[in-house]
Amino acid sequence: MKNRTHFGFKEVDVNEKQSHVKGVFSSVAENYDVMNDAMSMGMHRIWKKILIELSGIENNDKVLDIASGTGDIAKLISREYPSTEVFMTDINMEMLGEGRDRSINESFDKNCHFCQLNGEALPFSDKTFDVITIGFGLRNFTNKEAGIAEMNRCLKDDGRLLILEFSKPKNKTFSKIYDWYSFNVLPKLGSILANDSDSYQYLAESIRMHPDQESLKEMVISSGFNSCRFYNLFNGIVAIHVANKN
Repeated sequence: MKNRTHFGFKEVDVNEKQSHVKGVFSSVAENYDVMNDAMSMGMHRIWKKILIELSGIENNDKVLDIASGTGDIAKLISREYPSTEVFMTDINMEMLGEGRDRSINESFDKNCHFCQLNGEALPFSDKTFDVITIGFGLRNFTNKEAGIAEMNRCLKDDGRLLILEFSKPKNKTFSKIYDWYSFNVLPKLGSILANDSDSYQYLAESIRMHPDQESLKEMVISSGFNSCRFYNLFNGIVAIHVANKN
């Protein structure tokens, strides 16, 4: 693996990216939900519901949610499938703490476990989970291929991986509007709502550095999955990749 990687548009040492990302999410944790609603005009909630609809989760499944943040996806799973066992995880303790507090306050903690972990080195045995989900977290990985391979290892045979992530708009005009919004409006919203424009500048940049739909599909398959298909949402601003282990 090369010694340099990207942190937004900047190049940093591979060993430093994780601490840079940690700084961003420690900074935004307290205002993360407010900013998500403002940035996506509430659309992220619909996208996460679609993710659950595509997941094929069944009662009594064991589900790993990586980069859980404040727990939107874990909450949906817990409410819709109360007999599932949901592992709510994040590499950032501040974000995980926000999610755990929310799960208690909103009463979806009964079937949830909480674990701080690195998605690129999962502390679980082979073939532990029926379904693994990750929403808006993969683009922050230092080594995406290593993370996806770990997810494959931890899935049972016939298990499914679902990746919800920002992607590349399909329409050129729409893409230009999206770029203008991301680099002009988004940092200002961060400054107004969270007193932090730099972190939201990074978030906009990290989206542009993430692989497009087809490239991510190829990465998933090359990381050990038998098949992968993707669904474009909102003209491809967001995509959901669904991968099957067998």
